[in-house]
This record gives sequence, structure tokens and C-alpha cells, in this order.
Amino acid sequence: MKKGKGIENPESRFSAVLLAAAKLPGVRIDREAYLRSALARHCSEDVIRRAIEETPAAAGISADVLDKLASDSIRFETGKVSALSAAAGIPGIFALPATVPADLAQYFGHMVRIAQKLAYLYSWPDLFSDEGDDVDDATMGVLTLFFGVMVGTQSANAAVGKVAGLMAEQVAKKLPQKALTHGAIYPVVKKVASYLGVKMTTQSFSTTVSKAIPLIGAAVSGGLTFATFLPMAKRLKKHLAGLPLADPSHRVTDDGDVVDGEVVEDHESFAAPHAERHDSDTAVVRLEEPQP
Repeated sequence: MKKGKGIENPESRFSAVLLAAAKLPGVRIDREAYLRSALARHCSEDVIRRAIEETPAAAGISADVLDKLASDSIRFETGKVSALSAAAGIPGIFALPATVPADLAQYFGHMVRIAQKLAYLYSWPDLFSDEGDDVDDATMGVLTLFFGVMVGTQSANAAVGKVAGLMAEQVAKKLPQKALTHGAIYPVVKKVASYLGVKMTTQSFSTTVSKAIPLIGAAVSGGLTFATFLPMAKRLKKHLAGLPLADPSHRVTDDGDVVDGEVVEDHESFAAPHAERHDSDTAVVRLEEPQP
């Protein structure tokens, strides 16, 4: 039996939803404005300026301050996405064709928002540096890997570490376009996108069931969103915070040399040397990574 196009290509299905979410109003975070606002109560103007012009790590901002700011952003985005999800559950079964796609889009949109905030705190470059609504392939690739980290795929963990290592090695202020679009990391991006496309289909079914009963569906939907979004955001935070790119000891000298920065060589495999162990508060949903 010939399978439908959507079933045949979960990678394209996921990428289409991610792209649509990235284009929603209010999803893109202005890196400079966010860092300035977040750091205002904790750092001097000189430190803030250096964090914006270079990175928070280069500015020497402590891990404790970054941890607090990251946790604050996670709480804000989790509360917002949970409230919107609960509101989408109120109309009940007769409104499902309208509410489920909208709920999925806003859920992904908030995942993109928290991914940007955490990335900027932990010294990643601007993910949406280009003007206009277009999203380049490198940004799509790194967001896909961030989502993979959120759901607990080890190949995504290792690939994000690889990307961070390349940027630390090259003292780069932009994402490594070649590696993410047709280099060594690209096959992992495709694998993770396909996996997420499959999970998106099964989770959409759960979301539909949770919205079938008015009012009760609202509570269940909001609670389900809270129980999944929060641990996923914490998982990404933990992983990004543990990368050399976020280490304040990572410095750049006047001649451009990296001091005390761990470099990931191109020939290294994607085995995760420091695979993250999920604590009880981040293990609400356990997902198994598909075999290559």
C-alpha cells in the first residue's frame, strides 16, 4: 500500500511547522534588546555592552547570574504557553479543527522563543540576523538540533556540542553555515527532524484528545503543556550551560587566539562524552531516539 506523503516524510512535516512557527509575530527575539533587559539588574553598562558586542562568556558574567536569568525566562515562557494552551482547550470538540493547528503553532513558537533566549544567555550568536521573514537553512538546522536536545535525543546533544565547538574554534559570531547545511552535521539535522516529525504526529493526537471536553479539556491541555514544555526547556538550558562556549574562562586575545577554550575537531565522532543525565524534574517525558 502506498503511504501518504505526510506519513512518508515526517522530516518535511516537522520542518514546515517549525518554519511557520518561526515566522509568527513576536516569536523572534532581538538579541541585543533581550540581553540588555535581562542583564540590566545584575551587570554594569560596560559588562552589558561587552556581552552584546561579544558574548556573555567573554564579558565574564558568572554562571550563577546566567542560571537565574535562564530560569526566569523559562518560567515566563512556560507560564505564557501553558495559559494559551489552556485557552485553546476551552471551546471543546466542535472547535478542534481551528484550535489544534493554532495550539501546535503557538507551542512551537514558544519553543523557538525560549531556545533563542537560552542561546543568547549562553553565548550563541544571533539566530535571526537577516532582515525579513525568511529563515536561512543554518538557523533551521540549529533550531532543529535545539528541539532535539529538548526531547532528549543524544545525537542532537552531540551535534549541538559540535556546532558550539566549531564556533569556539573559529571565534565565530555567526552559525557555521557549511557544517549545518551540507557538512558533517547536516545528516544529524535531517535525522533529528525526521524523529521530531514522528513524535509531533503522536503528540498532536494526545493534544486532540485532551481538548475534546470543554473546560476539563482546558485544564488538561494547559497542564499537559506545562508538564512537557518546562522539562524540555530545562534540558536545553542544562546542555547549553555545560558547553565550552558558555564558559567565562573562554577568552579571545587581541590577536584572535582562543585561550582556555575546548575545541572539537572535525574528525571526532558524534558520541556524547558528557551525555546529560535527566533528573526527576526533567524526566516528565522519556523519548527513545530512533536507531540510525
